Amino acid sequence: MIQAAVPWWANAIFYQVYPRSFADTNGDGVGDLDGVVAHLDHLSRLGIDAIWLNPVMVSPMADHGYDVADPRDVDPLFGGLAALERLIADAHARGIRITMDLVPNHTSSKHVWFQAALAADPGSPARERYIFRDGLGVDGAAPPNNWVSVFGGPAWTRVTEADGSPGQWYLHLFDAEQPDLNWENPEVFDDLEKTLRFWLDRGVDGFRIDVAHGMAKPPGLPDMTNPDLEMLTLDDDDPRFNHDGVHEIHRGIRSVLDDYPHAVTIGEIWVFENEDFAKYLRPDELHMGFNFRLVRAEFEATSIREAIENALAAASLADASPTWTLSNHDVEREVSRYGDGATGLARARAMAMVMLALPGAMFLYNGEELGLPNVELPDGALQDPVWERSGHTERGRDGCRVPIPWAGDAPPFGFSTNPDTWLPMPPDWSALTVERQLADPDSTLAFFRTILQLRRTSFHFTEYDVEWLQLRDDALAFVSGGVLCVVNTGTTALPLPDGELLAVSAPLVGGELAPDAAAWIATD
Repeated sequence: MIQAAVPWWANAIFYQVYPRSFADTNGDGVGDLDGVVAHLDHLSRLGIDAIWLNPVMVSPMADHGYDVADPRDVDPLFGGLAALERLIADAHARGIRITMDLVPNHTSSKHVWFQAALAADPGSPARERYIFRDGLGVDGAAPPNNWVSVFGGPAWTRVTEADGSPGQWYLHLFDAEQPDLNWENPEVFDDLEKTLRFWLDRGVDGFRIDVAHGMAKPPGLPDMTNPDLEMLTLDDDDPRFNHDGVHEIHRGIRSVLDDYPHAVTIGEIWVFENEDFAKYLRPDELHMGFNFRLVRAEFEATSIREAIENALAAASLADASPTWTLSNHDVEREVSRYGDGATGLARARAMAMVMLALPGAMFLYNGEELGLPNVELPDGALQDPVWERSGHTERGRDGCRVPIPWAGDAPPFGFSTNPDTWLPMPPDWSALTVERQLADPDSTLAFFRTILQLRRTSFHFTEYDVEWLQLRDDALAFVSGGVLCVVNTGTTALPLPDGELLAVSAPLVGGELAPDAAAWIATD
């Protein structure tokens, strides 16, 4: 049940800003924080409650900010600390909160700690901040275990010692330029506490915690039973993640956050057993956790219902607010995932209505409100480290990170004054710009503004559950917050129950709900 004193985040609409791709104000072809400030009116008109910023800390950008070299400063690429302070002030003046990405599992290899570790001897205090190990086999030439990087290739890199000899190996669950921290070393938490307080004292309203299931490592670092996992795929028997020791780390983080009762933590938790997922949401750990079941669901009634029921059950085990998302910077955009073209867009709009009808916190990804598809980029444009580490067998995540089209008839569509944007923009996006969609009452942007407003005014969430109705095997129907949501995943039109029609994702067909469409109907 929702508690009497409902925190601001419980049913909030978060809007994820990938800063590199949002808006560029200095003409370097890369988005920056002043670009977010410049478009706060767009976000206000959407009706969001909070922004989630992907990493903007100082970084060499090997993984576009998830390799942090200085966690307590903003990279000049994004405008420096002053730009973030402008964003916090202007967003707060509009009633929009700011949450930031926090990356506690690893640092950049350019971090002063890691540079000191490379210069130090094996077993030294500098190396104890990371996970260095001697290799196996003759002269330690083999990695310490068989772990693989999530981005492809081995999870270990061998260093050259100060005397020029082949030396120890260090662990990196992601890119070699992202060495994993040793969370058994108390210095690591002490430094994270400084980082948390640095940002919270500057008015940040919370953190999305990257790889929140990954910081603790099991004793002895046992081999993986399945080292052939597909890139970016995890399973519940994976020793690299979800070790019990991670919960002590989250309790430590929560002890700091409790000094800032307005602030929220949301964990990126790729854990699929509900009981394990719920452990992260205990009262002294994370406030919320990303549940990715809806992202993984097919556009099919049974698959969608199972995803919703699982996510609700997982949150219920911890009496926590559920979270919902259909896309982010790591996954294929839903328009493409659901079939591309007109079909993919119709299904994406229908799924947006499904998601927004559910109780809990919502996370929209920038460009989702424009109906942007994934982009097939030329090989030479790809920048995701997955592309290189996989030996050019996995194209990575760049296709969902192409910059936002704001206005005009040709690239860069008002994103920048520089046509050489960090990722190229498709010429056919002229029909998808914010400017063009604002002038079209039937556009996807107009649709999102309508349903986001209706969620605020027509839904009255008093509990974290839904009531299911059976209309047809290829349809999904549930009541939540006093509104009936119906989605037609079949191939023929669906008669709708009686009631006041609040919204539809596509025009009715002879008074019935079209295939690949959703509707909201008032129940009282």
